[in-house]
Amino acid sequence: MKAVIYARYSSDNQREESIEGQLRECTAYCEKNDITILRTYIDRALSAKTDNRPDFQRMVKDSAKGLFDVVIVWKLDRFARNRYDSAHYKAQLRKYGVKVLSATENISEGPEGIILESMLEGMAEYYSAELSEKVIRGHTENALKCKYNGGTPTFGYVIDKDMQYQLDPRTAAPVVLEIFTRYDQGATMKEIMEEMRQKGVTTVRGKKIDLNFMARLLKNRKYIGEYSYREIVTPGGIPAIVPQDLFDRVQKRLAANRKAPARHKAEDDYLLTTKLFCGTCGAMMVGESGTSASKGRKYHYYRCVNTKKQKSCNAKHKSIRKTPIENAVVNAVMAKVMDDNFVEYIADTVMDIQTRESSVLPALRHQLEETERGITNMLNAIQMGIINASTKQRLDELEDRKADIELQIIQEEMKHPMLTREDVTYWICRFRTLDVSKLEERRRLIDSFVNSVTVFDDYILITFNYKEGEERLDFTDIESSDLQSVGGPTLSEKPSEMAVFLHLTLDFICICELWRCRMGVASVSEYVASLTEEQQRPINAFIEFMNAEYAQLTNKISFSMPMWLVGKKMNEGYVAVSAAKNHFSIHFSDEAFLNHLAESLPNCKKGKRCINIKYGDESSLRAVEASIHAFMEICHFEGGAPR
Repeated sequence: MKAVIYARYSSDNQREESIEGQLRECTAYCEKNDITILRTYIDRALSAKTDNRPDFQRMVKDSAKGLFDVVIVWKLDRFARNRYDSAHYKAQLRKYGVKVLSATENISEGPEGIILESMLEGMAEYYSAELSEKVIRGHTENALKCKYNGGTPTFGYVIDKDMQYQLDPRTAAPVVLEIFTRYDQGATMKEIMEEMRQKGVTTVRGKKIDLNFMARLLKNRKYIGEYSYREIVTPGGIPAIVPQDLFDRVQKRLAANRKAPARHKAEDDYLLTTKLFCGTCGAMMVGESGTSASKGRKYHYYRCVNTKKQKSCNAKHKSIRKTPIENAVVNAVMAKVMDDNFVEYIADTVMDIQTRESSVLPALRHQLEETERGITNMLNAIQMGIINASTKQRLDELEDRKADIELQIIQEEMKHPMLTREDVTYWICRFRTLDVSKLEERRRLIDSFVNSVTVFDDYILITFNYKEGEERLDFTDIESSDLQSVGGPTLSEKPSEMAVFLHLTLDFICICELWRCRMGVASVSEYVASLTEEQQRPINAFIEFMNAEYAQLTNKISFSMPMWLVGKKMNEGYVAVSAAKNHFSIHFSDEAFLNHLAESLPNCKKGKRCINIKYGDESSLRAVEASIHAFMEICHFEGGAPR
């Protein structure tokens, strides 16, 4: 019988057996039962509560190769600390004919063994839960004494040796009090932020302060001396920096500013803004509207900026109607997305780029091959009897080098996760389900695939976001009456057959996509049910978290994924979650918040308005969940309801 040994030493319990002790007992068990050990998998200072165990995941993956029959562990709690994970991974191993055996727990093969194994796993889960409760109890005791409970200290305070909050003489009055005073006097957050940056003020972690930092600071009740932890709130529990009356005035001004209408809110949405250019002079074409003098009807169009101020452009089409050109671009993109050859081309291109841009990983893998070859040569020499005093030392050096290179490979893979062909194909094909009659979905389509649109005298040229991706559309292919007016339409001849065909095609695509959406998932439960078991676990965990923490948020299926709207509209803020093949994504409406969040999550990759988290990376999921409160503050969500 062939076996591998899995050993784990967690950082949360310093009394358990060392790695060496676990390996010794497992080795003795194998010798006693005539089991051949092929290799060992070791995770040091890692908890079994998380799937982010590199060697464990490698072991599960290697089980599919059919190289070993059993996994030996010192105790079953080394394998997993909750029954769900234990059952999940054991089932995964059983698919490949691999069993899990405990070296120190005598478990029979029959029904009694099943009961005993379940009891042991239940005890491990109980121990883990009890440890968590003890931590909370400890934090609660600290909170009753208004002591520091860990985490990043609040700006303006320092923590003394007794774990009590004390005023930081460098930032308390000179910075915090000044920020509150300046805001109360009428200065904007941006003005105050710039002033503080000029003074060299940074966050506790030494980063530049931003508007998010300003918003959190001005709403933080610690500055009036209020200590809080979970349900425990103690007024006067810590030294106050800001007087109560000043704090109250600032809160009133914050509330008034939130209710004030935007100063420059666009009346209409122009989807091609920053992407549409004049082919004659090269200037950008911007969205405008005009009203017909005769009928009083409002019209929307794009105009070359050089015809407005300098009047230096002599293009045939100084302006172009908004709706027809946007429809033409959307139609062209959807035609690409619906084409399987296009999907294959993009997938091939992405794979090629990833291969060409990868430099560190191939070098590390080459080093690993060389090291493994050296180990093999040393072992062959030992078998042939060629051995001396330095042989073991050299073998140990090679083994250490191999372990170090393997660790570097893992770290590099986490920094730069490689997309699979299936990932790329899945991402593009999801656009086929968009409802192109909806503004946000049209915008998403254009932003993802269109680089620029250039208007020439006789045609428009659409340039896509991939090399040599262009499409030419003649004006005869589009209703000419919608493309010639300046401030309003003009009567024209009957549209060409090609124009009618294009518009019918667009209408057909819209109908098809509407049908697809109606036939797709209609509820969050249906969405979850459509996922694999691996996808369901983090998605369910996040849905439960959001529904528990922000019960009053509107939750629905939007863009084919569960979404929580902070207000009534998407532009008022949203959080969403979606599942991919090798990762799941948590989407946020605020790009600045996302950029800041991505900096704190080196194991995650930032996507378009989302954070991509690999399956099994529970620590990153918890970190994102913890940051959502800050995002809600940005969206002015407080007290269980949007403000």
